[in-house]
Order: sequence, then C-alpha cells, then structure tokens
Amino acid sequence: MEEEFSNHSDNQTFEEVLNGYMSRRQLIVGGVAGAALMFMGGSKVSALDAKPASGAALAKRAKIGFTSIPLQSSAMPTIAPEYEYSVLIPWREKLDGSGKSFDYAGFTADNQALSVGIGHDGMHYFGDNKKGILCINHEYGTTPHIMGKAVPTSLDEVKLSQAAHGVSVLMIENTKTGWKLAKSAKNRRIHGNTPMKFSGPAAKSDLLVNAAGNPVLGTLNNCANGYTPWGTYLTCEENFNGYFGTADTAWKANTEQARYGINAAGFGYDWHKFDARFDLANTSYANEINRFGWIVEIDPENPKSVPVKRTALGRVKHEGATFVEGKDGRAVVYMGDDERFDYVYKFVSKDSWKKMIAAGKSPLDEGTLYAAKYLDNGTGEWLELSPKNPLLAGWKMDYILVNTRMAADAVGATKMDRPEWIAASPKGELYVTLTNNTQRGTTGRAGVNSANPTAVNSSGHIIRWKDADKHVGKTFNWEIFVLAKDVADAGGQMFGSPDGIWVDPEGRVFVQTDGAQPGGNNDQLLVADPVTREFKRLFTGVKGCEVTGVTTTPDRKTMFVNLQHPGDGSAAVSNFPEFFVGASGPVPRDCTIVIKRINGGVIGS
Repeated sequence: MEEEFSNHSDNQTFEEVLNGYMSRRQLIVGGVAGAALMFMGGSKVSALDAKPASGAALAKRAKIGFTSIPLQSSAMPTIAPEYEYSVLIPWREKLDGSGKSFDYAGFTADNQALSVGIGHDGMHYFGDNKKGILCINHEYGTTPHIMGKAVPTSLDEVKLSQAAHGVSVLMIENTKTGWKLAKSAKNRRIHGNTPMKFSGPAAKSDLLVNAAGNPVLGTLNNCANGYTPWGTYLTCEENFNGYFGTADTAWKANTEQARYGINAAGFGYDWHKFDARFDLANTSYANEINRFGWIVEIDPENPKSVPVKRTALGRVKHEGATFVEGKDGRAVVYMGDDERFDYVYKFVSKDSWKKMIAAGKSPLDEGTLYAAKYLDNGTGEWLELSPKNPLLAGWKMDYILVNTRMAADAVGATKMDRPEWIAASPKGELYVTLTNNTQRGTTGRAGVNSANPTAVNSSGHIIRWKDADKHVGKTFNWEIFVLAKDVADAGGQMFGSPDGIWVDPEGRVFVQTDGAQPGGNNDQLLVADPVTREFKRLFTGVKGCEVTGVTTTPDRKTMFVNLQHPGDGSAAVSNFPEFFVGASGPVPRDCTIVIKRINGGVIGS
C-alpha cells in the first residue's frame, strides 16, 4: 500500500545522491552514455565485481535455462512451459489437516483462528524435501474482503478481521498427490489478539505501558519476513498505523505519531469504533500504537511458546528482516522501512550468535542499530542509532527504538523510494528492492539522487551493495543493479514495482512484483542473472493479485510463492482458485503456489 509519506526532514534524498553519482561517473567513463552503460544495469561489468565472468568462470555460472513467458492479463496464473504449479493452503482451510475449509457464509473470528489466514505474504520453510513447517505471514484481513462489508458493524466483525492477520504455522508434506497441509499439534495461528511479550533494551519502557494495564496482544500487517540459524521465524509488522483511529475531533497527532503517518482516520477500517485499544483518543490505551511496528520472533517447533517483539531492531514499518552471519559469527539483520522517503537499516549483535545462545541470551536483544547513508561516489555509511552518536546525545535508548524514524532523521540517513525486501547473495552482496515513488521529483517534493535516480519513479529499481568487514563494518560500496524502466524483452518493458527478492545459493536473483506492471498486466515472478542482469519471466499471477513470498525446499526443486488478494477480492475480476475443493463463496482466496520443474530440476534453471 502506497501511503502519503510522513518524512518531512531535510535529509538528503537518494535522488540527490544519484545526481552527484552520475556526474562523477560521466567524468570517469567519458559521457552520459558510458555512465549509464556501466552503472545502470546495461553492462556485464559491475562496480562490485572485479571483472565480468568469462570463459570457464562463465560456464560454471548458474544457468537460467527456461523459456521466458510473455506478460499476461489472465484471470488464471501462467507459468513457463518447463514448469508446473499447484495450489496449497488457501485462506479458510482448516488447521486440522482434513483438507476441508470453513464456508465463507457465516465465517466467524473463532473459525478464522482455526484456519489459514488471509493476505498471504512473506514465508519460510523449515524442513526437508518431503515434510516440514511452513511459516507464512498474513498481511491484511479487512472487512470488505472477508465478509463483504465496507466497514465492520460490531466488535465480533472487528475480531474476525484481527484473526485474519498475523502468521500461520503449518506442517506440510509432499504426498503422492502433491503437497498438502498435514495433521500436526504444531499447526497454529498467531493473530491480532495472540499474547505477545517484549524483549530487548526498550522492553520495560514507559512508552510501551498503558494506563489500562492491558497485556501485550497481537501482531498486525505482517508483510515480509526473515529466519534465523537457530530455527526461529521473524515476522515483520508494516503498516500498523492504519488500524488506529478516533472519532474524537479534539485529538491531534503529536510529533512522534505524525512521523509514523498516524491520523484520526487511519485506513478507514473503523476498528476504533468497537475496540477501545485502537482508539487513539482513549487515554487508557495511549501507548497501544507503540506496541506495533516491530519484528516478532516465533518458535515454529513449540506451539506453546509466546512470540517475542525484539525492540533492539527498532520500530518502523518493517518490510523484512534478512539475517546473515557476520564477522566473528555475529548476527546481522538487514531491514527496509516501506514508505516513500524512508530508510534502510541494519542491526549487528554484540557477540557471536552461537556464544549468545549458549549463554541464554538472544542475539537479537543486544547490539547496535544503524541507518544507511548513500554517498554520490558509490560508497555509503552506516549511521549508529544510539546515544553514542553525537547527533543523538541526550536521547534515551528506549525513545530511539520506539521512535526509530526520528532518530534516523536526526543522524542524516538517505531518504529512499520505498525500501522493501532485502536479499543476501552467496558472494556477500545485498540487494534491496525500491518499489516506486510517484512523488519523487514532483513539485515541492524531494528530487533525485544517486541511489534514487528517477524523478516520479513509478517503476522502481534495485540497489546492490557490499558491506565492509564481512557485514559488520560501518561503510559499504553500492551500485544500481537495475532500473525497472530499462529492463526490456521482445514485448517491451518487462516489469515494474519490484518487491519480493531472493538470491539462491548459485546466485540467481528472483524478483517478485507488487504494483503497476507494463500494459496493465499481472504481477509476476522473474529470475535474473547477477552478472549480465538479463531477466526472464518464470510465472505470472492473476488479475488484481500481488505475487509475493518465496521459499524453497533444501534441494530447491520445490518453490513456494504466494498470490495475495487474487482479483483484488472480487470474483468479477478473478475467482482463483475456483477449482480448489472445500468451500463455497463469492470471493477468491489468497493461496500458496507450489512451483516445480517438470523434469525435476532446480527452480530457476
């Protein structure tokens, strides 16, 4: 969802950085054409590669050998001819492994708490090639889609909407008839009213305590994700601000609330009319909104465990949480804040994650949080967000973590074009998708810079960078991996609005889209060569849907992706997956798509 931006700081924009960056490249390469060729995705030469692959090295590179398919506007998915797909775990399928679903008619909050949620998004598979646990985010569950009403008219209907959000933890298995939801005591739902707890430096902050003394409940707007080597799942709370509102005309947003886009109307969901903890003017719940916007850690193996909101990772509109092991075994988590003109972040743990786990400490509770500043010479700096930074002298650590955006404003982080998913490559490079920014460069709005080079950036782009000192350094080198508007095939521009991204162990870059596509066509899944930057289209979704979420079995011969809001919830647009047996109803259902190569090969080959 693209909102009106809330960052009115004077920080440099990526557009301004890019102008300086391109000017420097023109002097070095010898003109605009040369600069564009080398650094805008048109060359086999990369600023992060010592030299392009050739000869034996090129022969060893992972192949992308499938047939790229054309853009589609179909009401059904389309896949490359070398591949096949099937449907798994649609919204409302019961958690009991029966394969049955609750009917759409008469669907209740209790039903939803016992079935797969809606708004399928980021996910991760924990298991072997035959059986394992799939943790899957549910980004939204608003009233128009789940019950056919514009707004809720009772607390029961609000509870249904809240139960549709969160995470599903599901045991799945590959049977003779394909992948199915299995019967398991580990199957569970985590939603908007599930008990939670806080951990880390701000856990006991007064900013997280309500006068009502109510317990910490729920996770909402669960977008992208991450996972850890100690076997836990990280779910990310994104546009939490839209669920709060008030009918009190005397209520005014304070500075902190305004910086997070919080206002009396919210997104028009009207939860505040029936659930007091979402009423911004209710003083008993004055800090309730501070309890959202976090990364939440879940133990998929223990259904009795309480999800933990890790405050050391900061409070923003988290799009994802990409874990890598840094120097000395330290845990490093990269994160994007998905709003126009907001920032890229990373967290570095205090010590080796293995040592911290052995000592009974969470590697996600102790460490340093940073925000990224991109410089126009192709380098960048990680700016520390703590009172140790002279620009934050006098700030309390809990205030910094609860109001992370304001801290990043104060230290001078670079304003970006909706930073979303981040992926790590086997070479230690990072990729971040910048979905779009239709207000960059417009009258009265921030202009272009080297990291956000396109005025009125309606198509988006992808940045690639590499941190110093094996992820724990405070500097990095970066480049534009690709501008979506410049990627073309025989049909013209290939894609817009890059969102999901994943790099496989052989270096293939998988890109998913969420938003306007060339010619008004469907969102899609593409695969790119990291050296030549050639893209091929593997899969397209259905009308009105987002293609999102990506994870595979260990052998990478099965890939799971999601179709979120097919038909945008309207059967008149698409009723996919109508062939799935189990329930009646007038609306399509979000679902997971299982992708396999017909010859059994690695996905992307």
